[in-house]
Amino acid sequence: MRNHNVETISPQGLDLQERVIEINRVAKVVKGGRRFSFTALVAVGDEDSVVGIGYGKAREVPLAIQKAVENARKSLIRVPKFGQTIPHRNIGRFGSGHVVLRPASPGTGVIAGGGVRAVLELAGIRDVLSKSIGSQNPINLVKATMEGLMGLRRPEDVAKLRGLSIKQVLGLDLQEAAAKLAAENAEEPTAQAPVAEPVAVAAGEGPAEPAAPEAEGEPPAAAEEGPQGG
Repeated sequence: MRNHNVETISPQGLDLQERVIEINRVAKVVKGGRRFSFTALVAVGDEDSVVGIGYGKAREVPLAIQKAVENARKSLIRVPKFGQTIPHRNIGRFGSGHVVLRPASPGTGVIAGGGVRAVLELAGIRDVLSKSIGSQNPINLVKATMEGLMGLRRPEDVAKLRGLSIKQVLGLDLQEAAAKLAAENAEEPTAQAPVAEPVAVAAGEGPAEPAAPEAEGEPPAAAEEGPQGG
């Protein structure tokens, strides 16, 4: 669902990067035959938090790209972010194309392809998981991605509506409590097995020495010596 509090941005003073997503040749059938022209799908953004898409058509490719860029600069929005990822999961829908956007941990990267990757990278999102469902038409996927980004809400707005703190909305309080509990458990000494007390030994008595094993093949000593011969 689209967030109606989407912040639109003016392109003035922004260092916008352009990325051509698709160029297609189309034909119009007239009485004298077919008249060919080109369409261009372009995404622009500052690679921080501002992104927009545009579509243009002309008889020549450079002119079609120029028209698409001008159209994209008129539809810039600011994307809510949490660090380098998005604040929550969302699904963007356009036509029969669906794009699922999910937050990712730092270092994951942009798991997306085609036009979806271009839009997310120009929006300044560095860690995100995405999945396209349904139509694989680039126009549908790009517009579904924009719908998903426009449906994101800022943690501050959600916290204000629910009467909670931002940490509670993002679940950071539970993570801090779990980390604190783990630290307390690590500081507790581990239970040791009881050690047997040494037995007192009487004075003059040493510890019993183990008997030496008898050597194999050695005959036992004679009990008494025989009489000496005269």
